[in-house]
Amino acid sequence: MYENILYEVADGVATITLNQPDKRNALSHPMLDDLVDAFGRAKEDPEVRVAVLTGAGDVFSAGGDLSGFSADVPLAHKHYGTTRFLDLFRAIAELGKPTICKANGHVVAGGLGVALACDLIVASDAAKFSTPEINIGLFPFMIMAIIYRNVPRKKVNEMLLLGERMTADEAVSFGLINKAVPREQLDEATDAWAKKLAAKAPVVMRLGHDSMINQQDLPYFSALEYLHTQFTVALGTEDAIEGAMAFFEKREPNWKGR
Repeated sequence: MYENILYEVADGVATITLNQPDKRNALSHPMLDDLVDAFGRAKEDPEVRVAVLTGAGDVFSAGGDLSGFSADVPLAHKHYGTTRFLDLFRAIAELGKPTICKANGHVVAGGLGVALACDLIVASDAAKFSTPEINIGLFPFMIMAIIYRNVPRKKVNEMLLLGERMTADEAVSFGLINKAVPREQLDEATDAWAKKLAAKAPVVMRLGHDSMINQQDLPYFSALEYLHTQFTVALGTEDAIEGAMAFFEKREPNWKGR
């Protein structure tokens, strides 16, 4: 159904694949449109419990499509064209379901922003991570907010100002990604987490996931009040009651999603 990505659902997992390997999965306007639509589908599909984002070929994504940035069109067109990045970041954040980025190869520039928008990142140990925009007369404006919310400030400063590559092991040490595994183990490692996430209580997962996003920039006491309210709402769900009963009865819970 898409020209630039693949979308499939199996066993509660929606797998979204950037499918332009000949273009290093560059994030063109059409690809971003497809991604926004795909995450919208995953959000509305009750069968989807978790979304996995990956890339075809040897590169996860080389970032934004530079041909679009250099096109001879009015500046206003370029400005509104790049709002697709904002739409995608919002679609991932408001999915209400956990997301895993399976970084099959190098993660560059805007591609790094898209990866970091996901909740978890599992990467090939051969992957490299970088924000090289400064080297071509640009700056990673569109993804700066996401990077600073994931990585210690001084390391982000280094990444943005120098534009150098980081290995997968370095990315793990700085909290940029969760784990790095040999390429041949990447599918297995990602599937293991996806299955664990898909087995959780869906309605409580949605409440929890939304709370993770909404509380992060609230003042401390405002965050506590908000989370207190969300906790009370969660206690009123059938899944929370079922989870408690299953725990005391020493059995697996039977989630109803309500």
